[in-house]
Amino acid sequence: MPQDPTDSKRSARPFARAKGEWGRAEHPESAEAARRAALLLLARRDYASQELTHKLAAKGYRAEAIEQALAALRAERLLDDRRFLESFIRSHAQRGQGPARIRRELAALGLDAAAIEGALAEGPDFGHLCRSVRERKFGRRPPASWAEKSRQARFLQYRGFSADHIRLALGQNPDWADSEIDLNE
Repeated sequence: MPQDPTDSKRSARPFARAKGEWGRAEHPESAEAARRAALLLLARRDYASQELTHKLAAKGYRAEAIEQALAALRAERLLDDRRFLESFIRSHAQRGQGPARIRRELAALGLDAAAIEGALAEGPDFGHLCRSVRERKFGRRPPASWAEKSRQARFLQYRGFSADHIRLALGQNPDWADSEIDLNE
């Protein structure tokens, strides 16, 4: 006999939990429960230690349990801020973002400034990346006027490139056929 869809005793989703029930800690004082919750988060993507601490605290885990869980994850090399830095820089550089923007986002995640600078120094060639971002957006030809040059510079600055990178990207390219730019238009 078919079930009545208005029957309140049976849910359409028998394993569904109530709204907000997934996010709360079952045993907020348990380091093992905090570790399991951290592993569920780390299964999706890498996290910085401080970012993961905030996520676990928002779920209701106690600070002592979080510290114990993160120490265990670090010992097992499942949580590594250096690996997170390298991965973050690589993925954001592939999106066409420059070092200033990447630095700002990493600092907002609570990472150490010296570690950020070291990872950026070992990262991609941002001068080359700036030029390729400019060429992808505006084409290979150099800007024909000061207005166009400033428009391109603003775009690259928004992307997080330094003034030096922008000057290199907007400068003369030996591959361009025209060797002169008439900026007096």
